Amino acid sequence: MNSDNGRTTSKQTWVLGLASLASFMMALDSLVVTTALSTIRQDLAASIESLEWTVNAYNLTFAVLLLTGAALGDRFGRRRVFVLGLALFTLASVACALSPNIGVLIASRAVQGAGAAIVLPLSLTLISAVFPPRQRGRAMGLYLGFTGLATFSGPLVGGVIAEGLAWQWIFWLNLPIGVAAIVLTTRRVDESVGPNNRLDLGGVVLVTLGAFGVVWGLVRGAGAGWTSVEVLTALALGVALIAAFVVWEQRAKAPMLPMRLFRRRAFATANPANFLVFASLYGTMFFLAQYFQVVLGQGPLVAGLWLMPWTATLMVCAPIAGRLADKHGERPFVVGGLLLQTLGMGWIALASAAGTGYPELLPALIIGSAGITMAMPAAQKAVVGAVQPQEIGQASGAFMMLRMFGGVFGTSVTVAVFAGAGGYSSPAEFRDGFSAGMAAVAALAFTGVLVALGMPREHVAKVVTAS
Repeated sequence: MNSDNGRTTSKQTWVLGLASLASFMMALDSLVVTTALSTIRQDLAASIESLEWTVNAYNLTFAVLLLTGAALGDRFGRRRVFVLGLALFTLASVACALSPNIGVLIASRAVQGAGAAIVLPLSLTLISAVFPPRQRGRAMGLYLGFTGLATFSGPLVGGVIAEGLAWQWIFWLNLPIGVAAIVLTTRRVDESVGPNNRLDLGGVVLVTLGAFGVVWGLVRGAGAGWTSVEVLTALALGVALIAAFVVWEQRAKAPMLPMRLFRRRAFATANPANFLVFASLYGTMFFLAQYFQVVLGQGPLVAGLWLMPWTATLMVCAPIAGRLADKHGERPFVVGGLLLQTLGMGWIALASAAGTGYPELLPALIIGSAGITMAMPAAQKAVVGAVQPQEIGQASGAFMMLRMFGGVFGTSVTVAVFAGAGGYSSPAEFRDGFSAGMAAVAALAFTGVLVALGMPREHVAKVVTAS
């Protein structure tokens, strides 16, 4: 293990850089797709449910396979499985670019999500394993800051491509990045395994089927009806299987997710708080660029430019928030960040309902983005800091799974509220739905504030290193 003197070694630099590059590719893809939704809707004659599936098919496979991806990395080698996930994501991106219709695009996005489910928890595991606790917050801040570069450039890149070329090129961008990441990871990252060399097959089956049922119910709720037999059955079966997973993990000799982790206050509160961070983030992302185009009458390029002040905040503030969390603890940043997101999205809900223009929305966008940026690295640090080093892989998988569940939940709730209050038939109808959807986003963020207040006041890293 590296000395805890604050200096970054060459090995740490390569791991951080390559983990960030993988995250960059997936963050860029996610945001470029969001910016291009209006163009995809027109080109492929897609309904709002199809658009939701374009986003959530990725999130669906991502969420249900996250713990499996982390477990496979611990069992068969983190570098080996990380490279496999990168290859799967890259090939699926090519399939997305070649999709002739919305159905093929949705299926290809689902395969992309499977690749991302393998890569992202392992990227966090690789970083956490080579950085000691006192350096970990800074490393995660840099990781998120580099991801912020994709966040910053994604809307503009998506606008330029959608307006100047074709939306398919947003997926071709992943090909050179993916190949470079695979080659460099093979050469520069050491192989490692987790503490358990046995694959918890029963746990894998139960959590995968249970998560699939819950996510399917959330995604289908708006289209099939929240009280339909399909949705209620999927949710009930999903919850029952997850409950069975909890019982199984308590008795398994080598559990993929030890239930004892949830007895630690920081782990048990930072995870649901982060769930709500991403619920509010994804709910905002799904509609914001569309609002600029449908209601304010701009093209994809201008919509991308208008999103840049919102996304730039992540790149600028994430490293700062990570360093401050190292010094002052995680709780103030998660609570304060979610409160700022509540204020920002509440402001947008009121301003858009009144029919105001972009200048009136801009301060609220920056406030909300600053809040999300404060909360994300602090929540990550609280989760991995609440466990022992040998448990980081399992904790990372749980953290990422709940994060993506939050994205699916936030998108589904926002779409359901939008559909109940508005639609696409006219700019005025879209504005009504958007305003209601942003009010729902603000409510999700405020619920996160209440959850985060339960986080421990003390510095999590100090608690773990002392244990």
